[in-house]
Amino acid sequence: MKIASAASAFPKHYYSQKFLLEQLQQYWGDRLPNSQVLARLHRNVAVEGRHLALPTEKYYDIATWGQANDLWIEVAQELGEQALCRALHHAGLDGQQLGALFFVSVTGIASPSIDALLINRMGLPANIRRVPIFGLGCVAGAAGIARAADYVRAYPEQAAALVSVELCSLTIQRDDLSVANLISSGLFADGAAAVIVAGNEVPSAGPVIRATRSIFYPETEEMMGWKITEKGFRITLSPEVPQLIREHLGHDVDAFLADQGLKRSDLNSWVLHTGGPKVLEATASALGLHNGQLEASWECLKRVGNLSSASVLVVLEDVMRNRRPEPGTLGLLAAMGPGFCSELLLLEW
Repeated sequence: MKIASAASAFPKHYYSQKFLLEQLQQYWGDRLPNSQVLARLHRNVAVEGRHLALPTEKYYDIATWGQANDLWIEVAQELGEQALCRALHHAGLDGQQLGALFFVSVTGIASPSIDALLINRMGLPANIRRVPIFGLGCVAGAAGIARAADYVRAYPEQAAALVSVELCSLTIQRDDLSVANLISSGLFADGAAAVIVAGNEVPSAGPVIRATRSIFYPETEEMMGWKITEKGFRITLSPEVPQLIREHLGHDVDAFLADQGLKRSDLNSWVLHTGGPKVLEATASALGLHNGQLEASWECLKRVGNLSSASVLVVLEDVMRNRRPEPGTLGLLAAMGPGFCSELLLLEW
């Protein structure tokens, strides 16, 4: 099984972090107890600019969750199609060659799900297997690749596509002035990504997926996720997440590698979810990474913010195109998210 390609797609509306801070200070106005707190939180997330699904002035027109979700459905189709078309092109494949389509998101809902709408828009095979996945959040990009790998292991003559679309800006809650929501307003952004996973009988030049592992941490469901309210998604984001990463990630990666007859020092490539500064610092600490080994993740965070499930896929795209390791290099692709859980993939470039 190989990762044949990875490609991203973003809305055309891109704004500097400074501009977005000014807009949010105006958006919340007198509701903010201290606008300087918001400014400090935005500076600390290490983001320089972000794409948004809509022009900033259009967010004032959204009065209900239904309106926000309708916009999510509209934009998700556009970006999902763009990302998947690009991924297919880079893989040298046609949409008719896909055997399965996985779709992940945690920022909107639809039934029929977005994957079904993409089949219609793109003329994909009528017998394609659809697997929409909701609720995995930031971990879903890595988990989606692993599930696609499971599929092509069973059908080695086929290729599977993973599409991730996250429109975090459409979840913003105007009456939520919690620290978690203020941080999220400066950290999360909008975008899409797609990955093609090819079976062993499909010609491909991408990295081999040698092994995968899912890890669930019991009784941690309150650390990250959404509270579903009449007004939509309300962010849950615990300050304890970095500590959980420090306590568990290193041991979990070591155990995963040991089962493959490897150790951490055998790895020389790291494709990790961007999270945020505290998450990346905790990850580096847990795994003993230094000297720019997480540069791709830091760069993607700075350039486009945290894209939830799409983040690790955008990092993967950057590594495949701009930082491709030498053939034979072993690496780890990983993400963590609501559950709380982690997803690990061992790659051979």
